[in-house]
Amino acid sequence: MIIPLPNTTTRKISQKLVEMQEHYTLTTGRVLTLIVMTQEGDDLDNLLDSVRDASHEHPSRVIVIARGNPADKTRLDAELRVGGEAGASEIVVMHLHGALADQAEAVVTPLLLPDTPIVAWWPTACPQSPASVPIGTLAQRRITNVAHGDGVDQYDLHLLSSGYKPGDSDMSWGAITLWRGIVASALDRHPHEPVTSVEIAGAHNHAAVDFAAGWLLDALSVPVHRTVADCEDNTFPITSLVFRRPTADVNITVVDAETVKVTVPGSPESLVSLAVRSEAEVLSEELRHLDADRTYAHALRALANVDYSEKQ
Repeated sequence: MIIPLPNTTTRKISQKLVEMQEHYTLTTGRVLTLIVMTQEGDDLDNLLDSVRDASHEHPSRVIVIARGNPADKTRLDAELRVGGEAGASEIVVMHLHGALADQAEAVVTPLLLPDTPIVAWWPTACPQSPASVPIGTLAQRRITNVAHGDGVDQYDLHLLSSGYKPGDSDMSWGAITLWRGIVASALDRHPHEPVTSVEIAGAHNHAAVDFAAGWLLDALSVPVHRTVADCEDNTFPITSLVFRRPTADVNITVVDAETVKVTVPGSPESLVSLAVRSEAEVLSEELRHLDADRTYAHALRALANVDYSEKQ
């Protein structure tokens, strides 16, 4: 069910939420408040689908902010989504126009659930220091998506690292969780030789490859060289990984859109399923962990020491 509330106020929105809970027998067992920060022109339907799918594991009050043009006439248009349109959540979509476009924190505050964690998600454009912006100061967990659109250059990633605060995370980091498990398993095979260096290749300007490089450098304390490789759309962004060892290198390479090959000398080649995770799957994982992700923080810090030079 979608209930439009044009030219409304937060008081009217709150009253309507209470009315829905009383008359439509909505559950009140929300585990968190999720604030989704978007811009007018973003694909809201796709984002709402991701939120709805993730809500089956994390029933939430979802507040979607669509920031409009600050030069327009000041106005708040909203719609409430419940039932099949919202999954296990209740969704409030608010379009902020005029002076309200820069007052998102004031608009969302009356709608926050009491005594529950607050998570802020920037699925498209995101701040370099999420904890420093007004919405970020409200949240215990802050999720960015620096790989959105045309990607991000190294300067931006280093700014993200310098602006890190406990509670920050990124969708590209969650997207490589399963891959990191495969990598750890490959290194746990015989022969157990020390790694002397690492070579990792992947899509240009895709943060997942850079986060992986930082993670490996921090975990192994060896030189890590990051290169660019052709990567088709809808395939895993890390195309190959080589662990250099004294006598037996380990290789992990993408075979197709859903498979990687693990080659360890002395063992048969193995094919491992690794499909690209959907936005809803990554968001759902991020919402499982509301404490500080120290491994992500260490990977960010290590980015400054990753080697991006072109080999001759």
